[in-house]
Amino acid sequence: MFSPRLKKLTTIILLAYGLAACSRPSGPSAAPTLEATSTPEAPTATPVPAAATVNGEIVPLAEYQAELARYQSAQAALGKSVGEADAAQAVLDDMIAQTLLAQGARAAGLSVTEAGLQSRIDALAASLGGADKLAAWQSAHGYDEVSFRAALKRAAEAALMRDKIIAEVPGTFEQVHVRQILLYNEANAQDILAQLKAGGKFDDLAATVDPVTRGDLGWFPQGYLLDANLDAAAFALQPGQFSDVIVTEVGFHIIYVIERGPRPLSPEARLVFQSRAVAEWVNERRAQASIVLSP
Repeated sequence: MFSPRLKKLTTIILLAYGLAACSRPSGPSAAPTLEATSTPEAPTATPVPAAATVNGEIVPLAEYQAELARYQSAQAALGKSVGEADAAQAVLDDMIAQTLLAQGARAAGLSVTEAGLQSRIDALAASLGGADKLAAWQSAHGYDEVSFRAALKRAAEAALMRDKIIAEVPGTFEQVHVRQILLYNEANAQDILAQLKAGGKFDDLAATVDPVTRGDLGWFPQGYLLDANLDAAAFALQPGQFSDVIVTEVGFHIIYVIERGPRPLSPEARLVFQSRAVAEWVNERRAQASIVLSP
């Protein structure tokens, strides 16, 4: 999501000042007396309404409301029904995560310069057909010039931090190469297990269930499988060993480890681990952060 808007921050309040009238006592020798004038107060900016504050930094309410409207519109276009409360929570969580990432970038010395930010804006304007087209796009999406600039800078900072987290994910992990026999009847699974224990070959028995791949799941690192029991069983086995029957929501599994060792992550596994690394970073920072949600 990460596409916020910001209201203009300031509404100047003009203060009127006046000198008190001079009082002149009767009599020829009386001198005029001037009353002291007060020092004028500096004008103050109107606070920006906030949906939340994250370590003292606001998540502007206008940005949140505009993002929520776009999120709901996008879900409706996809034919998905998302409850109001669920949508609101998803959008707010996402904006809090973006703010935490941007703060992390600044703390790590990663920043977007004003020149760099302007370059991004100029490039976007050029891609849309000019500054007028960009201004029209901003207006259509709930931005003004100030809010768009602030939102773009925060999004760019968050992206820098995501890139840093992702770059720190190792490219090589201990992995296992696994076959499985998946059945949907426990009695059949127990029968296959009994044949394996009696000396039956796993490949041959797997071929009776899946003649095309013989249950080959390929290589994967620990933590990659969605089912924790399957994942734990795979990494508890040594090459040549098979498991007992493992029950999951899918069915009844028996797995066999062909080989294991350190290997580069597949593109799919790398994406999973990168996404997990970012989520874990955000969750850790959120647990430590001072976050105040507006009523």
